[in-house]
Amino acid sequence: MSTTLPHPPLSPWWRRGALVVLAVGFATLGVVTLLAYRNAPPIPKKVVDQGGQLVFTEKDILDGQEVFLKYALMEHGTLWGHGAYLGPDYSASYLRREAEIVREHLALERFGTSFDSLEAVQQDAVSAALPGVLKENRYDPDTGTLTLTDGEVASFHTQQGEWAAYFRDGAPGLPPGYIKNPHEVDALTAYLAWAAWATRANRPERPYSYTGNWPYEPLIGNTPTSQALLWSALSLVFLLAGLGAMLFVFGRFDFLGWRGEGGAGRLPLLPEPNLHPSQRAATLYFAVVALLFLLQVLTGGALAHYRVEPQGFYGFDLNSIIPYTLMRTWHLQLAVFWIATAWVGGGLFLAPVVGEKEPKGQKAGVVVLLGALAVVVFGSLAGEYLGVHDLLGDLWFWFGHQGSEYLDLGRFWQILLAAGLMLWLTLMFRALKPALADPGRRELTTLFMVAASGIVVFYLPAFFWGARTNFAVIDAWRFWIIHLWVEGFFELFATVLVAVMFTHMGLVTPRTATRVVYLDAILYLSGGIVGTAHHWYFTGQEWIAMALGACFSALEVVPLTLLTLDAWDFIKLQQAREPAERHPVAGRQRLAISFLMAVGVWNFVGAGVFGFLINLPIVSYYEMGTTLTPNHGHAAMFGVFGMLALAVLVYALRASVTDVLWARLEGHIRVSFWGLNVGLALMVILNLFPAGVVQLLAVIEHGYAYARSLEFTQTGFFHASEWVRLGADTVFIVVGVLPLVIATLKGVFGRGGALRQRL
Repeated sequence: MSTTLPHPPLSPWWRRGALVVLAVGFATLGVVTLLAYRNAPPIPKKVVDQGGQLVFTEKDILDGQEVFLKYALMEHGTLWGHGAYLGPDYSASYLRREAEIVREHLALERFGTSFDSLEAVQQDAVSAALPGVLKENRYDPDTGTLTLTDGEVASFHTQQGEWAAYFRDGAPGLPPGYIKNPHEVDALTAYLAWAAWATRANRPERPYSYTGNWPYEPLIGNTPTSQALLWSALSLVFLLAGLGAMLFVFGRFDFLGWRGEGGAGRLPLLPEPNLHPSQRAATLYFAVVALLFLLQVLTGGALAHYRVEPQGFYGFDLNSIIPYTLMRTWHLQLAVFWIATAWVGGGLFLAPVVGEKEPKGQKAGVVVLLGALAVVVFGSLAGEYLGVHDLLGDLWFWFGHQGSEYLDLGRFWQILLAAGLMLWLTLMFRALKPALADPGRRELTTLFMVAASGIVVFYLPAFFWGARTNFAVIDAWRFWIIHLWVEGFFELFATVLVAVMFTHMGLVTPRTATRVVYLDAILYLSGGIVGTAHHWYFTGQEWIAMALGACFSALEVVPLTLLTLDAWDFIKLQQAREPAERHPVAGRQRLAISFLMAVGVWNFVGAGVFGFLINLPIVSYYEMGTTLTPNHGHAAMFGVFGMLALAVLVYALRASVTDVLWARLEGHIRVSFWGLNVGLALMVILNLFPAGVVQLLAVIEHGYAYARSLEFTQTGFFHASEWVRLGADTVFIVVGVLPLVIATLKGVFGRGGALRQRL
């Protein structure tokens, strides 16, 4: 069936504009990424003392990086500010201890006694000399040799013993003997010594270190650079200019947005479908989504408890079975898995609606893909368990834990995931192919296919690094996945899904839906592609990454501001006609639209307000790795991507079940909607935001290493708020997640559900 459009085709400049944004954005980001290879802190071939005696080698440093990755220490603490938040920042912790040891060595060398025994004037003299010693760059690029002072060598040997004791005796969230092999601990110490050196040694011909003087460490004179101040100020100019341009354009053209051309000619793309066999099979994906969602929030509840009782779980020694590193890995990975599964399932559910036909063998392909995803999900979770317990030997990188936050699953499982995404893309194309030949639906269908292709293509950077790649380069490619794959092209694909759902409901014309997709793509990607660089301010790149990242990430707030209007648009769309005149599909999808309204609100709050708060370079300098980061992460990751995924789930569920069954499920989902939103709001209000502000103040007043230490995190208001947070988690899980899981399983498997009806 073809739909005759009441309006002329869209201007080709929408398509051209989107292509220009993509081309310019990726050309710019590609250059910045390539510069990461040149600007990354060098890894010396050998590190020697002032007498030329070998201290450690390049092999030791890279072996130590493998230890750091294999045991998932980035899911315990951070390195250069990126990672988890229970443990220390390993680079900052080594640096602080190194400063103390070198200071002591200087006191003995100059005055013959310990620093604490010196008079105030003598202490000031030693403290004034310390930055000069530690910030001098003694690396010789011609020979690949790094020379350490006697104090720095003493620090290395002292910290070898201290880190050995740290992992032997049991750290917060880690069982005693977490790393048993003494050679691995020695190599890890060499790696941390290099990582700390990069934070303190000035770049050649620069007055700041390889990490832009991060972390803030007053003992050695690590303070914000003039670049951080300059680009913070200029990013505000970009923000104001972007907001002004947006308000001008939207004031000039009142047809932009979901309400289209004043509501004229809104026709459904298709009548409500009789479900095809592949669509019924696709509802199995949503049952999996519900179960993975439940498992993910349960691991999240356990993680929250680790933060209030790091060495126990209500008296039970959970550390020895599931250390914090593994629990957090599962929490993050399951979040990506259930959200991605919802969108994969949503694509498979909607594609036959758009294409109008059920390709031969489509149902079998949908079932096979689900089985393949199950192998990847549970195989990778099991492999990570074996990997962090050192049970895979040299195969840890392939089948165990790769060790990079959000990209934890072993390389073998990544390959299977990429193959699964290719199969998904093939199934999507088969179902959408008939619509590609229909002039009335071709453009929106093409966008559907292109957005799906983007999810496949932009997962490929996950293969561009290895276990012995320079960490600065690893982090550059890692954020191509975290920012571009998850926050960019997943969000674009979700926009297309919403557009297809709205055309099916009869709320907008295909023309309006297509224009909204182009508009969102242009707005999202104008700031979002180059804005990826805001993650690289202090990870071994030069000022160009900060300049571009700060200015373009400020522009990301512009489309997020518009999304607050989306929430109102969704309400107006529901109320656009009198009840008797509304399209019946839209009337039955009120709850799906409610979840989309929540997306509009949380996108502005979580991604817009909280994201912009921590994106300014000067704020990020002090804040990175504090609780304000998960404050933004929870509000944006679940509030936006999670709510979008649940909107797709609720839409498919309502379209799949009988009216009789839906009458029994609707109450569960309505309760879930409020439980999820109230629970998330309580997490932010009671813990994540105020605790993050308090921790940020501690960084400014006492230095970064102190604010990440147990001395701070296990005392005072910060620790008390972690206890209060458990109440918010309970609301989220019991009132929010459980009713949704029950409703979904009943909707798929119950009487009158998707799989119990006649095909």
